Amino acid sequence: MDLKVKEVADLLNVSSTVVEEWVLEGRIPCYRIGGEYRFSRIEIEDWVLNKNNQSIREEELKPGKGNRQFSLYRAIHKGGVLHSIPGKNKEEIIRFAMEIIANDLKLDKDVLTEMILDREELQPTAVGNGIGVPHTRESFIQSHQDAVYVVYPEKPITDYGALDGIAVDTLFFIFAHDDKSHLHLLAKVAHFASQEKSRTLLKQMPNRLALLEEIKNWESGLNH
Repeated sequence: MDLKVKEVADLLNVSSTVVEEWVLEGRIPCYRIGGEYRFSRIEIEDWVLNKNNQSIREEELKPGKGNRQFSLYRAIHKGGVLHSIPGKNKEEIIRFAMEIIANDLKLDKDVLTEMILDREELQPTAVGNGIGVPHTRESFIQSHQDAVYVVYPEKPITDYGALDGIAVDTLFFIFAHDDKSHLHLLAKVAHFASQEKSRTLLKQMPNRLALLEEIKNWESGLNH
Protein backbone atom coordinates (compact mmCIF):
# COMPACT_ATOMS: atom_id res chain seq x y z
CA MET A 1 0.00 0.00 0.00
CA ASP A 2 1.49 3.33 -1.10
CA LEU A 3 1.11 6.19 1.38
CA LYS A 4 1.58 9.87 0.60
CA VAL A 5 3.40 12.39 2.80
CA LYS A 6 0.19 13.74 4.32
CA GLU A 7 -1.12 10.25 5.04
CA VAL A 8 2.10 9.31 6.84
CA ALA A 9 2.01 12.60 8.77
CA ASP A 10 -1.58 11.92 9.87
CA LEU A 11 -0.77 8.36 10.92
CA LEU A 12 2.28 9.42 12.93
CA ASN A 13 0.58 12.47 14.44
CA VAL A 14 3.19 14.90 13.11
CA SER A 15 3.13 17.63 10.47
CA SER A 16 3.85 17.05 6.77
CA THR A 17 6.86 19.34 7.21
CA VAL A 18 8.36 16.97 9.78
CA VAL A 19 7.90 13.99 7.45
CA GLU A 20 9.51 15.91 4.59
CA GLU A 21 12.46 16.78 6.85
CA TRP A 22 12.86 13.10 7.73
CA VAL A 23 12.85 12.26 4.01
CA LEU A 24 15.50 14.85 3.17
CA GLU A 25 17.65 13.67 6.08
CA GLY A 26 17.28 10.03 5.05
CA ARG A 27 15.67 9.13 8.35
CA ILE A 28 12.50 7.48 7.07
CA PRO A 29 12.16 4.82 4.32
CA CYS A 30 10.51 6.10 1.15
CA TYR A 31 10.64 6.01 -2.65
CA ARG A 32 9.47 8.21 -5.50
CA ILE A 33 6.66 7.74 -8.00
CA GLY A 34 6.14 10.41 -10.63
CA GLY A 35 8.30 12.85 -8.70
CA GLU A 36 6.32 12.43 -5.46
CA TYR A 37 7.42 10.66 -2.30
CA ARG A 38 5.63 7.43 -1.41
CA PHE A 39 5.88 5.18 1.63
CA SER A 40 5.29 1.46 2.15
CA ARG A 41 2.93 0.66 5.02
CA ILE A 42 5.05 -2.33 6.07
CA GLU A 43 8.28 -0.30 5.99
CA ILE A 44 6.68 2.44 8.09
CA GLU A 45 5.55 -0.15 10.65
CA ASP A 46 9.07 -1.58 10.88
CA TRP A 47 10.54 1.94 11.07
CA VAL A 48 8.22 2.83 13.96
CA LEU A 49 9.12 -0.38 15.81
CA ASN A 50 12.84 0.31 15.46
CA LYS A 51 12.86 4.11 15.52
CA ASN A 52 14.69 4.20 18.85
CA ASN A 53 17.69 2.70 17.05
CA GLN A 54 17.66 5.44 14.40
CA SER A 55 18.04 8.49 16.64
CA ILE A 56 14.49 9.70 15.92
CA ARG A 57 13.74 12.41 18.45
CA GLU A 58 11.16 11.15 20.94
CA GLU A 59 9.25 14.42 20.96
CA GLU A 60 8.39 14.02 17.28
CA LEU A 61 6.41 10.84 17.95
CA LYS A 62 5.42 11.51 21.54
CA PRO A 63 1.97 10.22 22.45
CA GLY A 64 0.54 13.48 23.73
CA LYS A 65 -1.84 13.98 26.61
CA GLY A 66 -5.58 13.44 26.73
CA ASN A 67 -7.11 10.17 25.62
CA ARG A 68 -3.81 8.89 24.17
CA GLN A 69 -1.70 9.40 27.26
CA PHE A 70 -2.72 6.06 28.80
CA SER A 71 -3.42 4.26 25.53
CA LEU A 72 -1.12 1.30 26.23
CA TYR A 73 -2.49 0.91 29.76
CA ARG A 74 -6.07 0.87 28.47
CA ALA A 75 -5.23 -1.53 25.64
CA ILE A 76 -3.60 -4.06 27.99
CA HIS A 77 -6.47 -3.61 30.44
CA LYS A 78 -8.83 -4.51 27.58
CA GLY A 79 -6.57 -7.39 26.50
CA GLY A 80 -4.59 -9.17 29.17
CA VAL A 81 -1.44 -10.99 30.21
CA LEU A 82 -0.95 -14.67 29.36
CA HIS A 83 1.71 -16.88 30.96
CA SER A 84 3.30 -20.21 30.02
CA ILE A 85 2.03 -20.42 26.45
CA PRO A 86 3.37 -23.71 25.01
CA GLY A 87 5.04 -24.27 21.66
CA LYS A 88 8.33 -25.45 20.15
CA ASN A 89 8.74 -22.47 17.81
CA LYS A 90 7.33 -19.07 16.88
CA GLU A 91 4.46 -20.39 14.78
CA GLU A 92 3.27 -22.88 17.40
CA ILE A 93 3.36 -20.29 20.17
CA ILE A 94 1.42 -17.78 18.07
CA ARG A 95 -1.17 -20.45 17.26
CA PHE A 96 -1.57 -21.46 20.91
CA ALA A 97 -1.85 -17.82 21.99
CA MET A 98 -4.49 -17.12 19.35
CA GLU A 99 -6.65 -19.95 20.69
CA ILE A 100 -7.18 -17.77 23.75
CA ILE A 101 -6.98 -14.29 22.23
CA ALA A 102 -9.31 -14.84 19.26
CA ASN A 103 -11.93 -16.38 21.52
CA ASP A 104 -11.62 -13.46 23.94
CA LEU A 105 -12.01 -10.90 21.14
CA LYS A 106 -14.74 -12.96 19.44
CA LEU A 107 -12.79 -13.06 16.19
CA ASP A 108 -12.10 -15.88 13.72
CA LYS A 109 -9.09 -17.73 15.11
CA ASP A 110 -7.88 -19.17 11.81
CA VAL A 111 -8.10 -15.90 9.88
CA LEU A 112 -6.44 -13.89 12.64
CA THR A 113 -3.65 -16.43 13.09
CA GLU A 114 -2.84 -16.57 9.39
CA MET A 115 -2.82 -12.76 9.14
CA ILE A 116 -0.32 -12.54 12.00
CA LEU A 117 1.88 -15.28 10.53
CA ASP A 118 1.75 -13.60 7.11
CA ARG A 119 3.02 -10.38 8.69
CA GLU A 120 5.84 -12.28 10.41
CA GLU A 121 6.75 -13.87 7.08
CA LEU A 122 7.14 -10.43 5.51
CA GLN A 123 9.38 -9.18 8.31
CA PRO A 124 9.87 -10.52 11.86
CA THR A 125 8.39 -8.11 14.40
CA ALA A 126 11.13 -8.41 17.01
CA VAL A 127 12.29 -5.08 18.46
CA GLY A 128 15.35 -6.50 20.21
CA ASN A 129 16.22 -7.46 23.78
CA GLY A 130 13.91 -10.47 23.74
CA ILE A 131 10.71 -8.64 22.78
CA GLY A 132 8.41 -9.29 19.81
CA VAL A 133 5.33 -7.37 18.67
CA PRO A 134 3.09 -9.64 16.55
CA HIS A 135 0.33 -7.80 14.70
CA THR A 136 -1.69 -7.89 11.51
CA ARG A 137 -1.80 -5.50 8.57
CA GLU A 138 -5.57 -5.14 8.96
CA SER A 139 -7.82 -3.74 11.68
CA PHE A 140 -10.16 -6.35 13.15
CA ILE A 141 -11.41 -4.57 16.26
CA GLN A 142 -14.87 -3.17 15.59
CA SER A 143 -15.17 -1.02 18.71
CA HIS A 144 -13.07 2.07 19.37
CA GLN A 145 -11.20 0.29 22.16
CA ASP A 146 -7.85 -1.22 21.20
CA ALA A 147 -6.50 -4.41 22.78
CA VAL A 148 -2.97 -5.52 23.58
CA TYR A 149 -2.11 -8.96 24.96
CA VAL A 150 1.25 -9.52 26.64
CA VAL A 151 2.24 -13.16 26.19
CA TYR A 152 5.01 -15.07 27.95
CA PRO A 153 5.94 -18.37 26.24
CA GLU A 154 6.92 -21.40 28.30
CA LYS A 155 10.34 -21.24 26.65
CA PRO A 156 12.08 -18.37 24.80
CA ILE A 157 11.52 -18.37 21.04
CA THR A 158 14.87 -18.99 19.36
CA ASP A 159 13.61 -18.85 15.77
CA TYR A 160 11.88 -15.45 15.96
CA GLY A 161 14.30 -13.76 13.58
CA ALA A 162 15.43 -10.93 15.85
CA LEU A 163 18.24 -8.84 14.37
CA ASP A 164 20.16 -8.90 17.65
CA GLY A 165 19.93 -12.71 17.75
CA ILE A 166 18.38 -12.72 21.23
CA ALA A 167 15.64 -15.29 21.84
CA VAL A 168 12.22 -13.68 22.32
CA ASP A 169 10.59 -14.25 25.71
CA THR A 170 7.92 -11.51 25.71
CA LEU A 171 5.28 -10.87 23.05
CA PHE A 172 3.01 -7.84 22.70
CA PHE A 173 0.09 -8.79 20.43
CA ILE A 174 -1.46 -5.56 19.10
CA PHE A 175 -5.06 -5.26 17.87
CA ALA A 176 -6.11 -1.71 17.01
CA HIS A 177 -9.36 -0.35 15.61
CA ASP A 178 -7.70 1.88 12.99
CA ASP A 179 -4.34 2.54 11.33
CA LYS A 180 -3.51 5.60 13.41
CA SER A 181 -4.05 3.80 16.71
CA HIS A 182 -2.13 0.82 15.33
CA LEU A 183 1.03 2.83 14.61
CA HIS A 184 0.63 4.77 17.84
CA LEU A 185 0.58 1.54 19.88
CA LEU A 186 3.55 0.16 17.93
CA ALA A 187 5.49 3.30 18.84
CA LYS A 188 4.37 3.08 22.47
CA VAL A 189 5.44 -0.55 22.83
CA ALA A 190 8.78 0.08 21.10
CA HIS A 191 9.44 3.06 23.37
CA PHE A 192 8.44 1.11 26.51
CA ALA A 193 10.62 -1.83 25.47
CA SER A 194 13.61 0.46 24.95
CA GLN A 195 13.72 1.36 28.65
CA GLU A 196 16.03 -0.73 30.83
CA LYS A 197 13.62 -0.58 33.78
CA SER A 198 10.78 -1.87 31.59
CA ARG A 199 12.86 -4.74 30.23
CA THR A 200 13.92 -5.75 33.73
CA LEU A 201 10.27 -5.92 34.78
CA LEU A 202 9.26 -7.89 31.69
CA LYS A 203 11.98 -10.48 32.37
CA GLN A 204 10.25 -11.13 35.70
CA MET A 205 7.03 -12.05 33.85
CA PRO A 206 4.79 -9.91 36.09
CA ASN A 207 1.10 -10.59 36.50
CA ARG A 208 -1.53 -8.34 34.95
CA LEU A 209 -1.91 -5.97 37.90
CA ALA A 210 1.83 -5.45 38.38
CA LEU A 211 2.40 -4.81 34.67
CA LEU A 212 -0.55 -2.42 34.40
CA GLU A 213 0.68 -0.45 37.40
CA GLU A 214 4.16 -0.04 35.90
CA ILE A 215 2.82 0.95 32.48
CA LYS A 216 0.43 3.49 33.97
CA ASN A 217 3.29 5.06 35.95
CA TRP A 218 5.50 5.08 32.85
CA GLU A 219 2.85 6.65 30.63
CA SER A 220 2.03 9.30 33.22
CA GLY A 221 5.61 10.54 33.05
CA LEU A 222 6.02 10.65 29.27
CA ASN A 223 5.12 14.33 28.95
CA HIS A 224 6.84 15.65 32.05
